[in-house]
Amino acid sequence: MKTFFGAICGLGLTLSVLAQTPPPNETLNRLGNSANQELAKSIAELNQLREHIAAEKLPLAQELTTLEETLSQLRRDHDKVTRLVDVGTLELTTIKAEMKARQDELAYVGNLLDEFARTFESKVNISELQYCGAAIEIAKQATENKTLTLPEKFSRQTDFVYVSIKRLFDAIGGMRFPGVGVDLEGTVAQGQFALIGPVALFSADSGGAAGIVVPQTGSTNPLIRPLEGPMQAGLVSLVSSGEGFIPLDPSNGGALKQLIQETNLIHIFEKGGPIMWPLLAASILALGTVIERLFFLFIEKTRRDPKKLQQFLAAVGRNDILGAIEIGKGSKFYIVRALGYALDHRETSLSNAILYAQAKEIKRFQRGIPILDTVITLAPLLGLLGTVVGMMGSFSIIGGDLSSPGAITGGIAEALIATAFGLGIAITALLPFNFLNAKMEHARHEIESAGTQLELLVEPHVNKSAITISPATQAQPVTPANWNDDSNPRNDAQQHERDLRRRREMLQRQMAELKFELDQQDLQLQGAGSHGSAHAPERRPQMAKE
Repeated sequence: MKTFFGAICGLGLTLSVLAQTPPPNETLNRLGNSANQELAKSIAELNQLREHIAAEKLPLAQELTTLEETLSQLRRDHDKVTRLVDVGTLELTTIKAEMKARQDELAYVGNLLDEFARTFESKVNISELQYCGAAIEIAKQATENKTLTLPEKFSRQTDFVYVSIKRLFDAIGGMRFPGVGVDLEGTVAQGQFALIGPVALFSADSGGAAGIVVPQTGSTNPLIRPLEGPMQAGLVSLVSSGEGFIPLDPSNGGALKQLIQETNLIHIFEKGGPIMWPLLAASILALGTVIERLFFLFIEKTRRDPKKLQQFLAAVGRNDILGAIEIGKGSKFYIVRALGYALDHRETSLSNAILYAQAKEIKRFQRGIPILDTVITLAPLLGLLGTVVGMMGSFSIIGGDLSSPGAITGGIAEALIATAFGLGIAITALLPFNFLNAKMEHARHEIESAGTQLELLVEPHVNKSAITISPATQAQPVTPANWNDDSNPRNDAQQHERDLRRRREMLQRQMAELKFELDQQDLQLQGAGSHGSAHAPERRPQMAKE
């Protein structure tokens, strides 16, 4: 092939040379012959090359065909593998989705079992925790224990499900099982439980505590609340032997619960502790005092006689002193009676007599007020004492056995009950106390006003009798030693002396009022203590006006 191409190239060069320079004929002949030889030789090589190509073409075609078939097979295999990969990918996605669904189902079932274990104890009676409490704790711990495998966790939870199913079949027709309960005194007793529908009963082995099972906060041991009458005897027989009577409750436990929780004032009083007895005595004393004082005020109201008071003052205005005194002695109206006494003792000092009569009448109105003051002060202190005693009992139990929270709450309840009763008695007694004080002050004001009016009526008659001149004296000549006109200096001196006397009597009356007030405060301090005096309203002596 190379020789052929070389000959062609040489022929081309020769022709180009001949074209440029016209050679001689001989040269052309030689060149033509040489070219023909080369052409023949090239053609021979070409034919030889064609034969060689034809000889090698068939194997190459066969090999090419074989390779093409192999390629087609590989392509088919590739397509098959690709289809298998696609199918595998689709199946893998389906398997993953199914695994996810199974995992969600397992998580849902696990959550249901966890919720069932957590809420199971709230759906059964408190006494049943002694029957299946261990299985409940195992199931609850399986949820919290992170070291457990999933099969172990489900195994513990399914065991609890089997226990709950067994409990369901055992509860049909009622069941009995041993356990412990706490009575109202806080004593833990071993006995037998009987579960009949929603009602759980208990009876101690020693024949002590027996009654309805009631849950108590903070303890797995239930509280035993006894019933009364024949129901209690039938309950004990039912728990002990499995036969007996039980009260029917068609309200699914509602009526029985109301019966258990029903309380009255006597029950609350008993739970308040021993301090309730002094509180009861104080309340009875306060109630009796209030009733007596109200009866006294009613009687005094019926005895009020304003007409007698007007008659008395009219008699004094007419200078009929003896008639006024008789009116005062015969009247039951305390104002008229006080004024009559003061008028009867006017020779010594009318002001002091009025104050003394006023003190006597006010003392009748004041009777019982120190008792109420004492009760108002004492009742909260007794309640506080009950609080301290109840708290001491509760803290002593906390320092000892913690298996009976009912006793702890009972001590706190005792403290609260005593405090509530003490405050209630004090608040209740405070209202009539202030009412009676107001009535007493009103009576004091009435007597003082009437006494001031009496002094104003009596004073002109006294002054008139003091300056009356006899006829013999009038016949005497007027001398500097005995003047009768208004310009007489002696009359001025007598008038000044009377003014001084009246002022002295006024001061004596004020001093007597202050002394009486101090005496009353001393009596209150002695009867009710220093705190009781804070309840008494502030009293100030009222000044008589001329």
